[in-house]
Amino acid sequence: MTRVLLTGFAPFDGESTNPSWQAVRAAAAEPPAGLAVSAVELPCVYGASIAVLRAAIEETRPDIVVCAGQAGGRPDITVERLAINLDDARIPDAAGAEPIDEPIVPGGPAAYFSTLPVKACVAAVRAAGLPASVSHTAGTFVCNHVFYGLAHLIATELPGLRGGFVHVPYAPEQVVDRAQPSLPVTAVTRALCEIAVTAAHTRTDIRAAGGTTH
Repeated sequence: MTRVLLTGFAPFDGESTNPSWQAVRAAAAEPPAGLAVSAVELPCVYGASIAVLRAAIEETRPDIVVCAGQAGGRPDITVERLAINLDDARIPDAAGAEPIDEPIVPGGPAAYFSTLPVKACVAAVRAAGLPASVSHTAGTFVCNHVFYGLAHLIATELPGLRGGFVHVPYAPEQVVDRAQPSLPVTAVTRALCEIAVTAAHTRTDIRAAGGTTH
């Protein structure tokens, strides 16, 4: 039985909900066969989010960690490839912090690649009939902060662990008054389950085009 930890975020920036946590919680309630899935909600707060993630890893001892976060404006499930060592906030986090041009880990590497099979995960979500793509930037807000924190923990303390980050679109109820793409939480839940299963059964990523021109 493969142990999987899924994380989502609490609402931020004035939203009343966060589809990443809704989907993660649903996936843990009805996990795919062969997986033991735990879920934890992370605060959308620099520093504290990594602390909560670390505590959850210590408690659940997962084989795989899939962190998820809301990326309002993106139309599909985007599996992140790269975490960068930079906090540069356009908006304050939920605690009011707004770091500018600060390293997440002083002296740490400039970036880490995901240790999930990113392209295989994208292919699996698409095969399930859902839109997905590879993303080469997780931004510089708390999502990237958590992604880098997870990657640094794997690289320096838990080399047997594998993990990465997935961005999800708005839920439909968040965009009733604005022209923004969205996906139902049920679809996001299915996508996260496909990603978890793929990660559990795939060690070597597939070779498929996933780059961008800008």
